[in-house]
Amino acid sequence: MTSPQPAESRTQGRSGQTATLAEIAREAGVSAPTVSKVLNGRADVAPATRSRVEGLLRAHGYRRRRAEASRSPLIDLVFHELESAWAMEVIRGVENVARDAGLSVVLSESAGRLTPGRTWADQVAARRPHGVILVLSGLDESGRALLTSRSIPFVVMDPAGDPGTDVPSIGATNWQGGLAATRHLVELGHTRIGAITGPTRMMCSRARVDGYRAALETAGLPVDPQLIMTGDFHHEAGYRQGLALLRREDRPTAVFAGNDLQALGLYEAARELGLRIPEDLSVVGFDDLPIARWVGPPLTTVRQPLTEMAEAAARLVLDLGKGAEAPAATRVELATSLVVRSSTAAPAGR
Repeated sequence: MTSPQPAESRTQGRSGQTATLAEIAREAGVSAPTVSKVLNGRADVAPATRSRVEGLLRAHGYRRRRAEASRSPLIDLVFHELESAWAMEVIRGVENVARDAGLSVVLSESAGRLTPGRTWADQVAARRPHGVILVLSGLDESGRALLTSRSIPFVVMDPAGDPGTDVPSIGATNWQGGLAATRHLVELGHTRIGAITGPTRMMCSRARVDGYRAALETAGLPVDPQLIMTGDFHHEAGYRQGLALLRREDRPTAVFAGNDLQALGLYEAARELGLRIPEDLSVVGFDDLPIARWVGPPLTTVRQPLTEMAEAAARLVLDLGKGAEAPAATRVELATSLVVRSSTAAPAGR
């Protein structure tokens, strides 16, 4: 009795000959049904065995066919952290596209890690979604190999690091946004401008602070390292680092807070110290979350088109799943724009 064959295709492998599943099983030291389970994305295979079999399958040119019928009506959306209004804007964008395509969205979180673990990858392979969108995250080599071997397309949105030229990604013009935020403060007459950055391991955070530095240098102003504080894109970091900046004898008269949540923490620090916004302190955020319009005073911020970025990522991953060729530009950046509200003004005495 022969075991059922999985949905796959073969090309000539490293020997120039097309190996059978039985031959691959013998080479891997496992049974043919185990090889079939690996090809079909079954979860009941030990990780070491799966890795060994997948290496041989790739070497011999086995790839799963792109069969719409074999996929679940899902898009997997993966966050490194899932706890803020920022994430809700992304979810909204992916849901918009998924709903129109008759698909549902599965949410997962990698608990602060920038690459989900192997268990997650195995679960995704077993679900067989139409595609995977990773937000502020990425895949290690084994995870990429697993999804690729299952023909599960993936796109990185707002990549934490350099995703590589072969990984489709959607981002925003973070450097330009940091430049615009700081230039706005310079044009108002501020000369001591602080910054609260995001995590240094994240590419978007580094780009924003690089834009901040570029604006100061272009204006002929010194970049004072003591006015640059490292945050984590959360409210508490804005409050804590804001207190440190504002308690200085030579405190800044304006701060680029790196994102809206840190700007709100900075608002709290300013109130605690009896400083008025914008009379005593100008504040600029980044993201333009809905709450930026509601706080008092309404926050000047850099609009990052989060919902549009998420929609673009969802459309791209679905196109790739239909067999569309990867775009010539594998990294797409949507434009940011400065939104001026009431949290910025000329420094006192000007």
